[in-house]
Amino acid sequence: QVQLVESGGGLVQAGGSLRLSCAASGIIFSINAMGWYRQAPGKQRELVARVTTGGSTNYADSVKGRFTISRDNAKKLVYLQMNSLKPKDTGIYFCNSVPVISGTWQEPYWGQGTQVTVSS
Repeated sequence: QVQLVESGGGLVQAGGSLRLSCAASGIIFSINAMGWYRQAPGKQRELVARVTTGGSTNYADSVKGRFTISRDNAKKLVYLQMNSLKPKDTGIYFCNSVPVISGTWQEPYWGQGTQVTVSS
């Protein structure tokens, strides 16, 4: 059974920092691309950051230079370090994993999400 469990969300003032963690189980972590998505109230879920099986990263333009995604394959963890937070960063943050088999991306798995609220 695949489980992705997020933690680290909370309430923070603008300019502050948070570190989100996602613990994975039930998957072969090293063959999964891992990502963080967020969903603000009334908006669609959007990609925030992703790290591939090879360690390459990509970020939404809105978070470049402020957020950093990283992974620890040995511990089956993926992190999102969020600095210089802004009120527009508020939303539910979801962990996402996508198995990549022979170069083909499979159906994703999702965590339950963790709330991040940035006050002005």
